[in-house]
Amino acid sequence: MHITRSLKFEILRKSNTTTLMEFVLLGFSDIPHLQWMIFGIFLFLYCTILMCNSIIILITRTDSALQTPMYFFLSNFSVLEICYVTATMPRMLMDLCTQKGTISFYACATQMCFVLLLGGTECLLLTVMAYDRYVAICNPLQYPVVMSHKVCTQLVAASWVSGIPVEIGQTYQIFSLPFCGSNKINHFFCDIPPLLSLACGDTFVNEMAVYVVAVLFVMVPFILISASYAKIISNILKMSSARGRAKAFSTCSSHLTVVVLFYGTASITYLQPKSNQSDGTGKLLSLFYTILIPALNPIIYTLRNKDITMALRKLLTKLLI
Repeated sequence: MHITRSLKFEILRKSNTTTLMEFVLLGFSDIPHLQWMIFGIFLFLYCTILMCNSIIILITRTDSALQTPMYFFLSNFSVLEICYVTATMPRMLMDLCTQKGTISFYACATQMCFVLLLGGTECLLLTVMAYDRYVAICNPLQYPVVMSHKVCTQLVAASWVSGIPVEIGQTYQIFSLPFCGSNKINHFFCDIPPLLSLACGDTFVNEMAVYVVAVLFVMVPFILISASYAKIISNILKMSSARGRAKAFSTCSSHLTVVVLFYGTASITYLQPKSNQSDGTGKLLSLFYTILIPALNPIIYTLRNKDITMALRKLLTKLLI
């Protein structure tokens, strides 16, 4: 009799962990009185990101003065930013509007896979952009040969493609875990830390896999970027002309600002131990690297880049005449 009851309990427990078909994204449900204000702010930010990055893509593709490797990479970076915010924001806006937050198991897995893939691509593309600045400043005579259009295309393609098998594998590994108990994700999109907190059993292997991937796609690119900028700064300081130093610094400052903002928040999110990170802190950091930084990027690149500013003025003049 006791064995039969134990068997029934085990079957019921297993069915509870394997039949979970949907999650609930809590998002900002803890502040219901601010839901519509948050909706308005995020809708404005999303439209701003789409519009500003689309303008950058347009002027870098059409203005003859911007047909250089640096602006080719910037154009691809703007495409990436549009894809990155679109992986999370439309869903978040819909949840704020309907105040439901339900998301199917497979939709959650798909969203997380795209967020991880696009985030990894951003890390790699920022590294490629740092390498471009390194060659331009440290080896200017070889720059046209080293950074040919073919090489630039290959570097961009590698940035987009390299993370696909890794992130698909990581997503499969996370969603192969048994989920039991609550299906409520205290986040505004499906991300690794809140999902691991819902998983049953030992998640040590999964956490180690997260750290390994974070080291490959966050720490290694960051070290390469740091090494590139150490050489760049060393070369700039050796320049005899103050004007030359100022021009060299101006071409790097925008990219360096974006690197510090993005890598700072992303590394804290994925390299900090799960037990040390509160849900509120995780959401705040995610807001920075998925929404606020993509919203700031076009402003950073536009205000600190005279070529972009001139191209924008020319475009406005054509539209107004």
